[in-house]
Amino acid sequence: MAADFYKELGISRTATPDEIKKAYRKLAAELHPDKHPGDKKIEARFKAVNRAYQTLIDADKRKLYDEFGEEGLREGFNPEVARAYRRAGAGPRARAGRGGEVRFEDLFGNVGGIGDIFGDFLGGGRARRGPMRGADLQSEVIVDFLSAIKGAELRLRLQDGGDEVTVRIPPGAGDGDKLRVAGQGAPGSAGGPPGDLLLTVRVRPHPVFERSGLDLYLDLPITVGEAYRGAKVRVPTPDGPVTLTVPKHAQSGQVARLKGKGVRRRNQTGDLYVRFLIKLPDQASPDVERAVESLERATQGDIRAGIQL
Repeated sequence: MAADFYKELGISRTATPDEIKKAYRKLAAELHPDKHPGDKKIEARFKAVNRAYQTLIDADKRKLYDEFGEEGLREGFNPEVARAYRRAGAGPRARAGRGGEVRFEDLFGNVGGIGDIFGDFLGGGRARRGPMRGADLQSEVIVDFLSAIKGAELRLRLQDGGDEVTVRIPPGAGDGDKLRVAGQGAPGSAGGPPGDLLLTVRVRPHPVFERSGLDLYLDLPITVGEAYRGAKVRVPTPDGPVTLTVPKHAQSGQVARLKGKGVRRRNQTGDLYVRFLIKLPDQASPDVERAVESLERATQGDIRAGIQL
């Protein structure tokens, strides 16, 4: 039975992008493989949640999924052909609805047309002779956040008892990217070559960084003194730590940009956005109380005066 991506995330079909992101973050934190080492059920659930999120957070993918189900996400899927079949009344197996399936092979660009499909069944088509290439197979590979950004080489055993192969994760790889491993698909027939393995990259969430396209986002705790006086602080980046200047009188939530310190992919590089979060002492003391009272007296006017409905 096909999975329901909305149920995977525990959201309604009318959920907003913010609601989708909030549900995903909660589940990703609970199901992170690092918290459940060796638990295959949790790892499978994590993969399912990740796939659901990557589909529903993308407006175009979500639209296809809502109309055609998971079949609409397959590589080479042609929605116009699928709609044409439905308009022509091609039967229940060609219809697709919310969470449904589309099963005709030519929806994926693999045959020439309706005549080619039915010709073979009715004996009127051209018989296929000679060597035939094997089918492509699909699987997933999970990589950690930094390996996806910096690139990595993985040694994978793709089939039971098969040889290991090297899979190169290119720098800047993103969740949902596709990799083709030549010759590792299904074997061919009559001496034909094997197909390829199509790998979908799944990236583990990072505990402090978030990624959007080529840009990275980081919440950076700073002290009251650093915010008031200004300071120079060390900030992690994919290329190593750098020094960032906290401006005088920085406010909690204020954002600084480190240009070119985001994700590098081919000839493009994103930025790193650092959001300052003022960290207050979490233990009560007379000194802290007196300091807070002084700050209260120094704060002039109604700080929420500009917040209105």
